Amino acid sequence: MLLFVFLISIAVLLLCIIKIKLNAFVALLVCAYGTGLLALATYAGGGAPENFASIADVTACVTSNFGSTLGSIGIVTGLGVMLGMFMYESGGIDNIVDKVLKAVGSKRSQYAVSVAGFITGIPVFGDVVYIMFAPMLRVLSRKTGYSMAAYGCAISVATTCTFALVLPTAPPLAVAAAMDINVGVFFFYALISAFVGMFVGGIVYGGFVNRQDQKAGKKWDFSDLDAELAENAAKASDKPKMGAMMAMSILLVPILLILVGSFSAFLLPADSQLLKVLAFLGDKNVAMTIGVLYGAFISRPHLNRSITQIMTDGADKVGLILLITGAGGAYGGILKACGIAKVITDGLQGFNMPILVMCFVIAQVLRIATGSTTVALTTTAAIVSSAAAASGVSPILCAIAVCAGGIGLSLPNDSGFWAISRFFHLNEVDTIRGWTLGGFVAGVAILIFACVLSMFQSFLPGLL
Repeated sequence: MLLFVFLISIAVLLLCIIKIKLNAFVALLVCAYGTGLLALATYAGGGAPENFASIADVTACVTSNFGSTLGSIGIVTGLGVMLGMFMYESGGIDNIVDKVLKAVGSKRSQYAVSVAGFITGIPVFGDVVYIMFAPMLRVLSRKTGYSMAAYGCAISVATTCTFALVLPTAPPLAVAAAMDINVGVFFFYALISAFVGMFVGGIVYGGFVNRQDQKAGKKWDFSDLDAELAENAAKASDKPKMGAMMAMSILLVPILLILVGSFSAFLLPADSQLLKVLAFLGDKNVAMTIGVLYGAFISRPHLNRSITQIMTDGADKVGLILLITGAGGAYGGILKACGIAKVITDGLQGFNMPILVMCFVIAQVLRIATGSTTVALTTTAAIVSSAAAASGVSPILCAIAVCAGGIGLSLPNDSGFWAISRFFHLNEVDTIRGWTLGGFVAGVAILIFACVLSMFQSFLPGLL
């Protein structure tokens, strides 16, 4: 009966987001409350889980899980947006892209596009990356004849791999919090996994799409390109752009602090004063605060707006993201508290499905159903956290498998699908060929990589 409640819940969530066009934040809250009430109705004859026996428990569960999700990721997400805006508005990201393109040349431009998207996708949200890259990639496609669908694949897969896996973006932060894992160790393995996904899904599969289009003699329309470039040039800053290496340092300062703080526990005695200092500096909130202050200081000569204005805009942009993430955590918490999560995991385990595959499948199904990577990952992490902890497989690898399931199979119910289609001037079929399938290939590659790592988890540092 609880499985039936879950299916109704997902159907209503789909209806709200796709058909009614209800805001995802409101839709998730509606489904969270509705699922809790339906679950209670199934327990009318008794047998309700502990702490979930009345209507008051439903509201308490939604509130507590919403608050705990935001409490674990709110500070870092807000600071991460500010950090990305300093890199963007100083012109540093433009120079990073130019350096990468010059290093590999136009004949290997797909490699440069993927790497540039991989780097910029960490501090900058997807739509901004697409806006930045679209004119340049269309110029490259016109010059080189390389398929726009393949370029779209390269940039979107790379960006989404980092968005779904690499801190300080909101989804992996929410997954790490729900599964109670060390964020520094998780970052290290997730970064490598994201790179694997980018290479297989963005470069290898993207090259396959390009060869298909070259054989078919496919042509692309660039008639509006000159006007688009002129508009971007008119918006250009009159201040000198920040150098690529200096811009990269804004990103690296908090990342290195988190890594040092996490791995120092394996190298220093537990009672060491240095360990305590490094653990403090490596706390994700402290590290990101230091990173933002450093970014504000070194980008100041390159900014057309004040630091206060940029920070305020960053805080404004992150609001809806946090609301949706928190609501996803509340929805996942309801599924867990009322017993639905256990029914799902027990049912999948009844098929003798390995825990890593189960984590991937649940996240992928929710990704397809809701059209949101954030919703899929926050919900799945809450569902599988208990099963992952008891499985004997590293929770770090289970978290990576969850994140991999949130990549790809993006359908028209996903706003990102239309962003990629619109900015790169791709029709629906080409968007599916390049992004939808490319992302799925990347996700499967990451899952396979996590399975390989699980074979050596006893020897790899931090996994157990």
